Amino acid sequence: MTEAFHIKGGFPLRGHIKAAGAKNSITKLIVASLLSDKKCVLHNVPNIEDVRITINFCREIGTQVLWDTINKTLELKTKAITSTNVSPPKSAANRISILMLGALLGRASGPITIPIVGGCRIGKRPIDFHISALRALGATIEEETTINGSAYVACAHDHLQGAVITLPYPSVGATENAILASCRAKGKTVIKNAAIEPEIVDLILFLQKLGVAIHLDVNRTIFIRETTRFYEVEHTVMGDRIEVACFAMAAISTKGRIFIENANQACLVNFLNKLREVNGGFKIHETGIEFFYQGPLKGGVHIETDVHPGFLTDWQQPFVTLLTQAKGSSVIHETVYENRFGYINCLKEMGADIELFTQCLGEIVCRFAAHNHYHSLVVKGQTPLIGKIITVPDLRAGFAYIMAALLAPEKSEIYGIPFIDRGYEEIDKKLQSLGAHIERVKKSPKSEYLATENSQVCANIPSGC
Repeated sequence: MTEAFHIKGGFPLRGHIKAAGAKNSITKLIVASLLSDKKCVLHNVPNIEDVRITINFCREIGTQVLWDTINKTLELKTKAITSTNVSPPKSAANRISILMLGALLGRASGPITIPIVGGCRIGKRPIDFHISALRALGATIEEETTINGSAYVACAHDHLQGAVITLPYPSVGATENAILASCRAKGKTVIKNAAIEPEIVDLILFLQKLGVAIHLDVNRTIFIRETTRFYEVEHTVMGDRIEVACFAMAAISTKGRIFIENANQACLVNFLNKLREVNGGFKIHETGIEFFYQGPLKGGVHIETDVHPGFLTDWQQPFVTLLTQAKGSSVIHETVYENRFGYINCLKEMGADIELFTQCLGEIVCRFAAHNHYHSLVVKGQTPLIGKIITVPDLRAGFAYIMAALLAPEKSEIYGIPFIDRGYEEIDKKLQSLGAHIERVKKSPKSEYLATENSQVCANIPSGC
């Protein structure tokens, strides 16, 4: 049996929810705990699939785990590395295993074998930057074929040595891998052109508690010194800025009003600016942010995704859905991933007026300017949306589809729920608490197959079925 969401839209979201711990932070913190043999206690841990996958990786190599899902607390302790062979995850969408290279190279005595996996189908995400950074620290890394498929086999025969690493692009994953490996590298490491996302800062704060001498300097530069003494850690995971923005847009587009506890203004500055441009309402409170519909939404906005502190690429999919309800034309220029618009065809079948372009419709210097990728779009609103049978292609597109279904008066049926469960904690229950008509149902594999076939054209479901 598989699962699907049945959604009947047309109801405003109203109520109070609490931001979950950030998916893009917690998984990295779990991996970072492997650097030492000390106990690490994490709070505000979201109960999502990516956490379960990461915990399974760590258990496999010797980590003792106590996870209290009710109180959202996770206790980790890796007294010794008992295995350096990481098995492939059940889901190829999870890429966290590659970060275990950086965490294990300075601690494991033998070769480390890490499966080569993919991730959401949003464009190429090569790990060349990861490999180059680790090699600069003295690691030997080769690609080999094992009984479980392709894998990277890595080791540091003469121990890792501090180095100056200049990343060609401020990749979040490559920055994290370089940071983790540098913690046990001899001497000092300097990482230039590093990613500086809030989740990177959360990792840095955790590592400092662990005993690492690390700081973020100007011009995207991170300094790290060799760590030989570690300490027990207690750390609260930052709130998920992607989840906050998604629920905010869902509330405003449905003409509702919600309060999100633990929403952090400092992590949402660019999003809040664009939200205000379209006449979306919000009010900052001491314990969170209130989001509300305050009148007709206005188009005419121009958004270019970029690395932090720019507009987050994971915000653009639900923002496009929001813009279908804003009067006028708006432009989105995606500069982070070349295939992030794979979800657009289904939105168009639901009634959205969207045109894709291979040209750069913006001012940011874009890596895709000379390539034939659809990485810009114009969306025109206000357009009514209709219910469809939908199969989710990736995590963030999944929320864009849920949001579209919440706007459609007909019933929608959404498949590919595992993608959504990777990053959103009990999303159906949260939406139900806000008044959404959403139900998680069991379906036969045949139903999912037919839905996948029909989702090529997003087959319409008659109203009321």
